[in-house]
Amino acid sequence: MSIDHINLSRVDLNLLVALDALLAERSVTRAARRIGLGQSAMSHNLARLRALFGDELLTRGPDALRPTPRALALADPVKIALAQITAIVTPEDAFDPRTAERLFRIGLPDGAEVMLGPALLAHVTENAPGIRLRLQSSDRLFEELDADRLDVGIGFGPLPEGGLHHKRRLLATDSYLCMFNADRLKISPPISLEDYLRVPHVLTSIRTGERGIVDEVLAERGLSRTVALTTTRFVAVPFLVAGAPVITTMPARLARLFARELGLTLSPVPLKLPEPDAALVWHASYDRDPAHRWLRQTLVRVAEAAGWTPRPA
Repeated sequence: MSIDHINLSRVDLNLLVALDALLAERSVTRAARRIGLGQSAMSHNLARLRALFGDELLTRGPDALRPTPRALALADPVKIALAQITAIVTPEDAFDPRTAERLFRIGLPDGAEVMLGPALLAHVTENAPGIRLRLQSSDRLFEELDADRLDVGIGFGPLPEGGLHHKRRLLATDSYLCMFNADRLKISPPISLEDYLRVPHVLTSIRTGERGIVDEVLAERGLSRTVALTTTRFVAVPFLVAGAPVITTMPARLARLFARELGLTLSPVPLKLPEPDAALVWHASYDRDPAHRWLRQTLVRVAEAAGWTPRPA
């Protein structure tokens, strides 16, 4: 696409900075504070933006400004364009992890936090002492990335496709294992399908409801199981399993870790289940940000050191 230099020169590109802040904050006051302007100046910028795009962009809502469909369509292209401009004017060596001070917000399940968190923390404290990490669970990774409430996310299992502005890198491919307390269940591995259906299950799911991938596969065969308890927290599961005559099905790497620590028994799953993937996801606006690149490369190295390997191409 050729650049219309004449018309582009008539546009104040600072308005795009204001638009990005307005769409992120949904408030003139907070957007003004975000970029260091007065409220009246931001209100003036909003009026200019409405004239530029021929659209209201943001309208009054009960609690905050509400973006119009046109504004929603502009949000990601504007964010990506500003990030690219930032990358152009920022020196390549502008980020030095040894001296940088920055907070990174990483969305990931608590199971991944258990497997990767200690090594990640050790690496950062040794090599980037000014970097702070906030690890948090999220069942809406792409929405949180779009709202700039997360820098990166690690998702497990089948992830939504996302948009063209969502980037991802496969970190690992896993399998599933059953985990149970053999003393309480009086069952020895390998567990049979009959016993698997008979014994109550503990399900870990961040989705609403009491169904997971196991239930979907069973339903295809006209079968079902009994889910005695559903939790969103992987780290609670081994203690639940250790104390009750129940069984759980979880990703193999995590199951091996828990079984080793608590003396639980593992068994192959008597069903063919799809292999769960672990993927690193981020917003394309951070693609060329030197600090963000360092974070992604660090997470990949930590995952590789933990034995995470993707499916062969």
